Amino acid sequence: KDRKGIPQIDPGSGCSQVHCYAAIAMAQADYRPFDHKEYPIDEIGNIKVGIVRTEWNTAVVDRMEQSCRNALLESGILHDNVSVYTVPGSYELPLGAKYLLSSTHKPEFIVCLGCVIQGETKHDDYISHTVARAISQLSLISGVPVVFGVLTTNNMKQAMARSGGDKGDKGHEAAVTGLKMFSLQQRLKAQNKRISF
Repeated sequence: KDRKGIPQIDPGSGCSQVHCYAAIAMAQADYRPFDHKEYPIDEIGNIKVGIVRTEWNTAVVDRMEQSCRNALLESGILHDNVSVYTVPGSYELPLGAKYLLSSTHKPEFIVCLGCVIQGETKHDDYISHTVARAISQLSLISGVPVVFGVLTTNNMKQAMARSGGDKGDKGHEAAVTGLKMFSLQQRLKAQNKRISF
């Protein structure tokens, strides 16, 4: 990576230049800053965001949280308006997000961060499917964007590569997804108000 964290080609990696550039292009897509022109947000400094993260696989999730937080701050959200809450594992992410939605600190959107790594059994499959479905349902029922920022990988190497490595940055991607969905929600509400008059 260069000083900005953008992946660079390693001359000694052994991969062809075409394949290296393809991999870099995929990774760079996750590093693009939030586009305020394409996804405008009114008074972005005033919106509140909740990050619900797991204790499990701390080495990966710590990186995801930091990247997510950086992306939110770079977009213009104030530091004090980003709150982080920790749950034991990925299975508890949906309930943690639901608690947050029911609290007095209800945010404009929530980012759920976790990492499920395949083991010797199919335990990871049950966890991943259940969590994805529950987070989706929570978004639909509440009307608040709840972002699925959970890595599901075969091993730790893959997880590290996708949490700010050469395969992308899930934390950054999740933050930008939340911003885009909140922008859409805000614009549609504004349109509805204009139509009602």
